[in-house]
Amino acid sequence: MKGRDVITVLDFSRSEVERVFEETDAMQRALERGERLDVLRGFVMATAFFEPSTRTKLSFQTAMLRLGGSCIDLPPEELSSRAKGESFADTIRMLDAYADVIVVRHRLEGAARFAAEIAAHPVINGGDGTRDHPTQAMIDLYTVRKALGRIDGLVYGVLGDLRYGRAARSFILALTLFNPKKIYLISPPQLASRPEIIERIRERSIEYEEVRSLHEVISELDVLYVTRVQRERFPDPMEYEKVRGSYRVTAESLKGAKPNLVVLHPLPRVDELAYDVDATQHAWYFRQASFGVPLRMALLKLILRG
Repeated sequence: MKGRDVITVLDFSRSEVERVFEETDAMQRALERGERLDVLRGFVMATAFFEPSTRTKLSFQTAMLRLGGSCIDLPPEELSSRAKGESFADTIRMLDAYADVIVVRHRLEGAARFAAEIAAHPVINGGDGTRDHPTQAMIDLYTVRKALGRIDGLVYGVLGDLRYGRAARSFILALTLFNPKKIYLISPPQLASRPEIIERIRERSIEYEEVRSLHEVISELDVLYVTRVQRERFPDPMEYEKVRGSYRVTAESLKGAKPNLVVLHPLPRVDELAYDVDATQHAWYFRQASFGVPLRMALLKLILRG
């Protein structure tokens, strides 16, 4: 994987994703033992986030520092040459001159792929518009593997904004690299999955069903992936107002679930996932977020050192 760009999770084969997981296990063990890792000493990572971020940006930076590398961060627009009118392309060219790998987040779909075409060094997509968030999808699947011991043969429910949510989209695409027993796509009609996602599921001959209510399927699920309605993705604010608050997962709504049901959420949450779920045995989303550091450590090592 040395020198590879990471633009979409479908850039990877199943065996390559599993290789990342094996390396993540090794990183997790090293972190638990408190080992000092210097495998990326002398390497520099640039983070270029044109949209807000907490977990993705900080976990990438933490991962690089824990591997002995260094980080540079593109400052907010008003403190950078973007305030003077510098183009996205020229900004990427400059970061490419300063760093060995660039992590990009942008509100426009295709921005990361465009950056990869410009840069000589590897580019990692930290989220582009409504399209892709490949490292989040890897974290999500890794969490399922840690929680249930496998990814294949499970029943998945993906709940919420399946139309505009890049995390949900990427999670579904990542599942198509494996062999789930069934995928339930749970959303209001306005937030249903886009045709290309349905087409990909069908191409892989994976059983799926589009439903409107979690209550209909809760007893069947092994994994429930919850996402928020993303106000910032809606082209029309009035459309957002029609669907905001259209679903909410509570401890009460999980009654009847399997004892080992795993509830995931890429975070941040608003009101779609109640705080009373935190105290249940189903809540895995904070552990899910914590796996961001070892998995991104693994990915950085494989991309920069092989």
